[in-house]
Amino acid sequence: MAIIAPDLGIDLGTSNTLVYVRGKGILINEPTLLVVQSGGRRVTRAIGRDASVLVGRTPVGDVVVRPMQDGRIKDYDMAEALLRYFIRKAIGASHIVKPRAVITIPCRISKVDRRVITEAAQAAGIRRNGVELVEKPFASAHGSELKVFEPEGTLVVDSGGGTTEIALISHAGYVATRSLATGGISMDLAIVEYLRHDYNMVIGDRKAEDIKIDWGSALPYKEERKIVVNGRDIITGLPQTAEITTTKVYEALQAPCRQILQGIRAVLDKAPPELAADVLRKGVYLMGGASQLHGLDHFLAAELGLPVFIAKEPMLCAALGAGRLAEDFELLSRVARIPPSQDEAE
Repeated sequence: MAIIAPDLGIDLGTSNTLVYVRGKGILINEPTLLVVQSGGRRVTRAIGRDASVLVGRTPVGDVVVRPMQDGRIKDYDMAEALLRYFIRKAIGASHIVKPRAVITIPCRISKVDRRVITEAAQAAGIRRNGVELVEKPFASAHGSELKVFEPEGTLVVDSGGGTTEIALISHAGYVATRSLATGGISMDLAIVEYLRHDYNMVIGDRKAEDIKIDWGSALPYKEERKIVVNGRDIITGLPQTAEITTTKVYEALQAPCRQILQGIRAVLDKAPPELAADVLRKGVYLMGGASQLHGLDHFLAAELGLPVFIAKEPMLCAALGAGRLAEDFELLSRVARIPPSQDEAE
């Protein structure tokens, strides 16, 4: 039995939670979901991957809970239970000395939210005074092996499930940041709203996500295709089938794509000339699950007039970055933190 638990890097996301164990790499990559029995005392039925199987199929009395919203904890008890489960699944629970952890957070987050995340992590099994919070775009850039500790500009766009974090980084500090309540879940909801408005049809979150993954695009398809969608009629309550086109899916996703575009422009507007020249030379780096939307890199490149690159492992970047910082805690002293009063949000 190991006496001292290994340090952890935790990417606590709205859609997925990843846990990096020092010396071993990413051991946990599961949905940030729980299924609990509703009522006075909530009993946890399933967590993570086991809970995702039950989305849209829970029996009466059970509900699906997403404890994170826009990168913040909205249900403390469930977030603590989820973290405890994942930590124990990754390293066990028999260590005398608890682990330290580097946890990713959005750029736009208050002191209260930071304290809630810290307390939830400590209650879940992280060492007291052993929680370090690092903004997600820095962790993602570090995880992608970008030169974030050098005095040159690096523009990072981390688009996850709940938020899109945009940051211009130089010499381990932030020149400008933008945090948007736009991400993969917003894209799913745009598809849900389109079908509700145009077809009086309700579809589940999982079906909307499947449509986004299979047919979603930030650019119009050269050849239009038809998609058969099954759902429930809002008026009659009966099962319904509708035939939609890829063009309509593209149109539904234009709003969240343009919100990301405007966020990048807002950050670029605050870039000093020297760092703007670095971005022009190096380009924009996309990370996070939502960055994999078909054509998003080409859409942004065309609108910005800049090269845009998708990271090699876009969904793993933040966890890898947090994990690498956990491998070398001394690096954390070189990382600038954003005071809550200076957060810039939209």
